[in-house]
Amino acid sequence: MAAKFSTGLDIHCSIPYTSDTKLLYGSSSSSTKSSRLSLKRFTILCNSTSKSPKPNLDLDSSKKKPSLSEQLKPLSNTILDDPPNQARILSKPKSTWVNPTRPKPSVLSLQRQKRSTYSYNPQIRDLKNFARRLSESHFSDDAFLAVLEDIPHPPTRDNALLVLNSLRPWQKTIFFFNWIKTRNLFPLETIFYNVAMKSLRFGRQFQQIEELAFEMIDSGIELDNITYSTIITCAKRCNLFDKAVEWFERMYKTGLMPDEVTYSAVLDVYAQLGKVEEVMSLYERGRASGWTPDPVAFAVLAKVFGAAGDYDGIRFVLQEMKALEVQPNLVVYNTLLEAMGKAGKPGLARSLFEEMVDSGVTPDAKTLTALIKIYGKARWARDALDLWERMKSNGWPMDFILYNTLLSMCADLGLEEVAETLFHDMRKSDNCRLDSWSYTAMLNIYGSVGNAEKAMALFEEMSRVGIELNVMGCTCLVQCFGRAQRIDDLVKVFEVSVQRGVRPDDRLCGCLLSVVSYCKGDDADKVLACLQQANPRLVTFVKMLEDESTSYDIVKEEFRSILTNTSDDARRPFCNCLIDICRKRNRAERAHELLYLGTVYGLYPGLHTKTPEEWRLNVRALSVGAAQTAFEEWMRTLAKIVQSEEPLPEVLSANTGAGTHKFSQGLANAFASHVEKLAAPFKQSEEKAGFFIATREDVVSWVQSKAAATA
Repeated sequence: MAAKFSTGLDIHCSIPYTSDTKLLYGSSSSSTKSSRLSLKRFTILCNSTSKSPKPNLDLDSSKKKPSLSEQLKPLSNTILDDPPNQARILSKPKSTWVNPTRPKPSVLSLQRQKRSTYSYNPQIRDLKNFARRLSESHFSDDAFLAVLEDIPHPPTRDNALLVLNSLRPWQKTIFFFNWIKTRNLFPLETIFYNVAMKSLRFGRQFQQIEELAFEMIDSGIELDNITYSTIITCAKRCNLFDKAVEWFERMYKTGLMPDEVTYSAVLDVYAQLGKVEEVMSLYERGRASGWTPDPVAFAVLAKVFGAAGDYDGIRFVLQEMKALEVQPNLVVYNTLLEAMGKAGKPGLARSLFEEMVDSGVTPDAKTLTALIKIYGKARWARDALDLWERMKSNGWPMDFILYNTLLSMCADLGLEEVAETLFHDMRKSDNCRLDSWSYTAMLNIYGSVGNAEKAMALFEEMSRVGIELNVMGCTCLVQCFGRAQRIDDLVKVFEVSVQRGVRPDDRLCGCLLSVVSYCKGDDADKVLACLQQANPRLVTFVKMLEDESTSYDIVKEEFRSILTNTSDDARRPFCNCLIDICRKRNRAERAHELLYLGTVYGLYPGLHTKTPEEWRLNVRALSVGAAQTAFEEWMRTLAKIVQSEEPLPEVLSANTGAGTHKFSQGLANAFASHVEKLAAPFKQSEEKAGFFIATREDVVSWVQSKAAATA
């Protein structure tokens, strides 16, 4: 009897990790944070004897055992879903080749297809002058045909190709191309279609390019690498990304390998579609084929990781470029800086910028704008001002977008004097002009620092020079005059803005509502009259809150209806202001009702956080009145817990936040006064700004003393 033997086969199986495959393989700390490809190894034992059963050759082909791919197809339809747009890839995916002893399959051509060389044409000067005359002419179709008949030399293949390649407007190119076809003087080759498509791509005429491609297919004319590259890049320029993918896949079906330019273009297409896994798969397949990515490909990868805010992915791009000794160009640096900003890494963005300057790459306005935005978002005022000084001393380019970005940063940081200097520089600059954005940024600065005089002067200047006031500028002025208690100026600005076509939005309505919350008497009525023009239903609800006869159920239903018709970013400010109005009108219980409803409707996520060691009240996103109401509600709850002898953590705290803006300290100061008024046992922390701390023993003692006082 023949001896039996068994052998183990190592098979590498590549399955994209998704939420469904998690159910199959479980999760780990790395796989849950990454959408990288997960490699699984398993062993198959095969037993064999010397006698093997003969295959039945008479079986009908339709009854054959289904192939492995056919068996796996239902499974793939079930678990292999499209990856999410913002999938995070924390590191370079591993290669998944089945057998390392076999050559790795190539997916692209490492050599760009050589373009056809032109033979010397002695009539080149005459033909180019003729083509220039055609390009600059404004003939009708009939006149254009008449001019073509006067071509200085016979339209041979080389002469026609030279004229076709020299024409600039795509309309003239197609007209001449069709004229050549009607003359039928010589067979049209691929190069003629490529030249015509190149001109159409310049004019973003994808539909006509696609028609020419189908014409080539029907006529049996070969589509080469340049043809497909032109079609794909035109589709990309026209934002027809699905079409670009379609022609890229068609290219592979014909057996033609894309060159590096086409490959990089398709990488960008997948990035634009948000298909992160496809981008990384293409990149890895190309690298495995021996491809050295160019700066364009790395810029695409940086864009993908930046859109996802994935710093580890950005770091991977930098490491790859360093390993391949690819020097980033200005486009790559700009893309990486924008990615660093989205990932929230200002320090790394600063280091990358210094590396860029040290390598000899001169930043442009886009570079500086990206860096200023990063510094402004991080509130790095000193770094932003140092960068501005370097711009002036080095003569780096500054366009009006960069100036406006600097002004916006000054508004965020409350840098009034710096903003005025920038504004004055823009007045004197020949390359920059003051626009609505510039004036709005200055109005925002004066509004944030409460400088009503300068805000009014700027508003009057805008009227003189013909700069339209937008809704953002109107909001800044309302905020400024409201804080300065100049209600008549507020009403004037609002009425003039409405007359000039400004349509009040929810943010402006919220600003008016905020002014109502700290006004009394006639001033409050004047502001409510403005709000009546912008949002009459909101005014009706304010009066409803003041009416003691209004039931809670009516308030709840009307409040829900108002929030439904309000934009998401304005809902919490509306609730904050309404609570402030209730407290101003001595309607404290109504304020507590609104806070409860706001919590139920999801306006205050994270208001309370609990750990075994600490309970915290987070009021940094609340107004003064809402924060006071939330603290009162919390103390009531703590009192009930103490009275019922339920356990409390060792530490209790309240966080009001501690920003760097001039007005950011208002909440902390008002909260401290309210804590003192209630004689609550919370003390302001010396180590953490904006934190109020109490121990469990202090809270228990305070509750017991309050209970004894009321007994």
